[in-house]
Amino acid sequence: MCRELFVVALQPEARTSPPLRIQFNGAMLIRRAPAVATFIAAAAIVIVAAQAPGWLAAHHDAAPAEVVPSRVRDPWLWQATVGQHPVGPASVLFFTAHTRYFESTGVVVGRDGGYRLLPIGVGEGHGLLSPDGQWYLRPGTGSLVDLRTGDERPTHQPRLHPLAWSPDGKLVLATRNNDDAVITYGPDNQQLNDPPKPDDLLTVDPWSGVERVLPVGTFASHSAATWSPDGSLLAVAGPADPAAQIAERERLVVADPSGGGVRWQVELGERRRLAGRSAWSPDGRRIALLAYDGCATRCADTAEMLRRSWRIEFLDAATGRPVGDAIPVSGSAVELVAWRSGDPVVKRQSPEADHEKRHTALAAVSARGGDQVLLTTPNGVSDLVVPGDLLDRAAFGGPEPRPSPFAAPPWLYATLAVPLLLAVLALVRWQRRRSASNGGDRGLTHRS
Repeated sequence: MCRELFVVALQPEARTSPPLRIQFNGAMLIRRAPAVATFIAAAAIVIVAAQAPGWLAAHHDAAPAEVVPSRVRDPWLWQATVGQHPVGPASVLFFTAHTRYFESTGVVVGRDGGYRLLPIGVGEGHGLLSPDGQWYLRPGTGSLVDLRTGDERPTHQPRLHPLAWSPDGKLVLATRNNDDAVITYGPDNQQLNDPPKPDDLLTVDPWSGVERVLPVGTFASHSAATWSPDGSLLAVAGPADPAAQIAERERLVVADPSGGGVRWQVELGERRRLAGRSAWSPDGRRIALLAYDGCATRCADTAEMLRRSWRIEFLDAATGRPVGDAIPVSGSAVELVAWRSGDPVVKRQSPEADHEKRHTALAAVSARGGDQVLLTTPNGVSDLVVPGDLLDRAAFGGPEPRPSPFAAPPWLYATLAVPLLLAVLALVRWQRRRSASNGGDRGLTHRS
């Protein structure tokens, strides 16, 4: 091009000729080429960054399976969140600080084997998975997360703590703290209010937010609740008054949520408690309790607390009287989460005093002796949740999916692509300068 421009310059009469205009426009286009290339490359980076996690992770996640995996693993530090790339219904939800947030964070393992993060707020407790594994109900904030789309929307009033989904997945049993936030005093320094007040137990429609308070008697707070298999009755436990709350003595009440009132109640004392959301046996005849021997309200340290020996006891669901033989549980029992062929499946923690070395597992225990570990987690996992539909079918023994390193946030792909883009632009600029230099040399040769 430089040679052609030099030839035209030697012909004054051709300065206004069309060839000069064409050559000038070509030069302008060449000068604008880097800007156009930059724009195209930036747009390509945005598109690829938005889609690449889904494209790449889809080829590395395990095949879909309606079973509970036998083991879960720590996610990658750059793992995408549920909101960035939804993973669908969960097979497992666990909580660990081994993420880029460096605090307790939910990790959803989808039924296709994909891993996604579910961030939780500072001071926010662990929520509930719906029985079908498609929804996560946040405690306190009043929102519902759709794991299929990643969308989150408000549903119920704040200050509610969800305890258990109904068997049909239509209602949530929740407790509401009615205590005053502060103590107020009059002009003579006399106390004007009594902050501790009985809590309400209520059912909540998680989609419409409609609430209904249940008549289950007076409780200072509610620690656990469970529905009967047909949803006609519920069992709830907790301290009856502030004194019992300090002493950690609990009461168990079985009531009719439709308005039939309390069927029976028993005092559990300080070393027994309702076994959790699945404490009611599938045949509706027994209610399980977790009981222990060892230090009660005041343990010297965590190690002493973890030395407690645990067992499962049973009450007759019709009368509240003890029934059957107790089943010993190794480790530190946390909750009864399911039943398998009549045997309880327990969530338990290993006895290490250092929580970073402690791990959580699901194990089936039997009165015939021995137990079978069904699901294990890495060290540092503080909680573990499996949706009810998989638990009801005792669908254990699935494969061990590994988190895909390609299931990353779009910003990570964009960040990694920027150096490549800069390198490409530098190469283009170097090539342009080299071409211009070569063209100038050819022009000088032609003139000479």
